[in-house]
Amino acid sequence: MAPIRGCSGGSRNGAPVCRNAARTADPAASHRQAHAALLMLANPAKAQFLARFFKTGKGQYAEGDRFLGITAPVLRQLARQFRQLSLRDCTRLLDSPYNEERLLSLLILVERYRTGNAGVKKMVYRLYVKERKRINNWNLVDASAPYILGAHLLQRDRSMLHRLVHSRSLWDRRIAVVATFAFIRENDFGDTLKLTEQLLADEHDLMHKACGWMLREAGKRGPAVLEDFLRRHYRAMPRTMLRYAIERFPAAKRKRYLTGRV
Repeated sequence: MAPIRGCSGGSRNGAPVCRNAARTADPAASHRQAHAALLMLANPAKAQFLARFFKTGKGQYAEGDRFLGITAPVLRQLARQFRQLSLRDCTRLLDSPYNEERLLSLLILVERYRTGNAGVKKMVYRLYVKERKRINNWNLVDASAPYILGAHLLQRDRSMLHRLVHSRSLWDRRIAVVATFAFIRENDFGDTLKLTEQLLADEHDLMHKACGWMLREAGKRGPAVLEDFLRRHYRAMPRTMLRYAIERFPAAKRKRYLTGRV
């Protein structure tokens, strides 16, 4: 297949770069063209590093996930180039075994949701919920959950999040919590706090990090809200969750929380 328009032989971190992506968006592009562009950008050495970084080994949280070795900034350029990709083609990309291909699909879907009319937003939201089993690594969740699921539920019933938080799937639970970032940005903290309370006994470190991160973000906008939550729960919080939540506190105050002397 011919090179995708806008991709050059230049390199960044050992991979070709798609230049002028925003100016070369092709409304007739297909998932096959997007796949071909990704293969052109593949970097085997980087892929090995990413496979280790994202814990794809046997028994690890992303066991079996595969990487092409493409950095997130380059994927964002590609997402601008393929921003007109149909939702059907986005679904096909989302079914890929390659993490970067799924991430490309999600970045396009985020943009389609952001710029779409009410009908497009509804279709993107439904696609996201239906295909969420393919959103199965933390980079995929974090790049999409607040901007599609969270954005859609901002003015709607949020009971879905309270169902997902009880899922056996680690990724469903992380989607539920990280989606609340959209609410936090509107100074709406209630669901973040309720979901985190239900996850205090969660055994997975990735959930501890996600909850701590969301608590920290809530604390940036509502310091008293975070302080109240910590007073009630800091003794029961997993260490990682607590560390993430109090990361912006002064050193002396962090020490008091970590030593239980608040």
